[in-house]
Amino acid sequence: MSRDLRIVLEIDEKENENMQLNEDRLFLNKFQRYSKICIQCHDNPDADALASGYALYRYFEKCGKHVDFIYTGHNKITKPNLLLMVNELDIPVKYVTELPECDILVTTDCQYGAGNVTKFEASAVAMIDHHQCGIMQNENYYIRSSLGSCATVVWDLLRAVGFDTDADIKLSTALYYGLYSDTNQFEEIYHPLDKDMRDSLNINESLLFRLMNTNLSLKELNIASAALTKQVYCQENKFSVIEASECDPNILGIISDFVIQVEEVDICVAFNPNPGGYKLSVRSCIKEVKANELAGYLCKGIGNGGGHLTKAGGFISGNLFDRASGGLQLKEYLIQQINKYHNDFEVIYAKTYDINIQEMERYQKKDVVIGVAEASGFIKEGTPILVRTLEGDVNLKVEEGLYFMIGIEGEVYPIRKEKFDKTYKYVEGSPDMVMEYAPTVRDNICGNVYQLMKYMKTCVATGKSMVYAKELETNVKVFTSWDETKYYCGMKGDFLVVREDDKHDIYVVRRDIFFKTYKKAD
Repeated sequence: MSRDLRIVLEIDEKENENMQLNEDRLFLNKFQRYSKICIQCHDNPDADALASGYALYRYFEKCGKHVDFIYTGHNKITKPNLLLMVNELDIPVKYVTELPECDILVTTDCQYGAGNVTKFEASAVAMIDHHQCGIMQNENYYIRSSLGSCATVVWDLLRAVGFDTDADIKLSTALYYGLYSDTNQFEEIYHPLDKDMRDSLNINESLLFRLMNTNLSLKELNIASAALTKQVYCQENKFSVIEASECDPNILGIISDFVIQVEEVDICVAFNPNPGGYKLSVRSCIKEVKANELAGYLCKGIGNGGGHLTKAGGFISGNLFDRASGGLQLKEYLIQQINKYHNDFEVIYAKTYDINIQEMERYQKKDVVIGVAEASGFIKEGTPILVRTLEGDVNLKVEEGLYFMIGIEGEVYPIRKEKFDKTYKYVEGSPDMVMEYAPTVRDNICGNVYQLMKYMKTCVATGKSMVYAKELETNVKVFTSWDETKYYCGMKGDFLVVREDDKHDIYVVRRDIFFKTYKKAD
């Protein structure tokens, strides 16, 4: 087996436009030395995956390369709108079970080795995507996670090298529909580049109208209708479980999107049999349950699951489920696990929680060198932002005196200037940090993404500010005082911590990090 070759280009969204365009040209020009290129989109491809792969196919073809555009997985494309898209726009995508002969494999709208794409062994690999980086930070990638679609990423790459996507109305219609589909019909379009592409593309409006209104076949409508009549509702925890017969996995999303709109339903899980196991579609409309976390919980040890806060999915292996289920049918197993998930967590709302410090011990921060960055030092005050860390996302507004503390493993939490001045002092030198993901801050107005480490200074605790802490005997979800919309998970064995000078500044610290950064108070 030959050693993987990775193509690298890290994107810094705040660099000027000319530098960005030069980097784009550099990235695409790296492919000129390859004669045979294979483009792979994720399993169960959607419109964005098809559009971005199609655009790359057309570009490489024009460069005189031999190009294959493929997908694989358990299911072939059957969704009516996608079949219409492929047929009417002449998209040369092929379903395969083996990787065609090629010099390099390029994954689009996904990341090589991720759970939603079958991994083919290849001698050279490159990635183009718009999802948050799910691989180690030092891996090689071209990811612009501030953009609404991978179609936009590819469109900008092609524009940078002078490739005119509007010369072919079929290609530009595909790109437009990819963005439309991945941004909830443009309702979730924020970045100006997404808007630029939307406004500039030359499209076939009559075909686009047909694509927008061709989501279900009559057979699939009957499958969805039959599934809805068999849904099971659990009143205590306000969730529904819906079983559907075998169908395109996208139909599960339509079913769960419909059920989650019911007033009495806070959570729903739709599932159906799939080659090799079962496909899940998970929805949540309450802040106390993240859909991606629930999907991961349901599939833990027997499959894989993930996604977004309100929408997620998963796959359960049939063989692994049979060994773990104790003879239960999947519907009964899911009901049991969802109830267990609810019972496994205590929910703490820090702003109103009456914490009992008599049950806790007094600690102080060790003089470990960590990082700090002042928000207004690189983003204008009043700007709504999303702070993205490995632990999750936090939504804030930049205000005077808002700082970000950066821990030894990249964990981030906001702090006000007055608390920082009481607790920390600036020092010279570099912190000893080992992190799987370097935290970022996203400007929610224009979409710019800032690497927090670039604006970081170093500091240590003064030892003057104390906390109370206790080891968790049960799992918790903590809604902190600085973000009441999203929670942080603490698992049994982690530590619940509260500042001595603010009984509502409550947070969780992972067990290993706690012992590295705190010590018993003198």
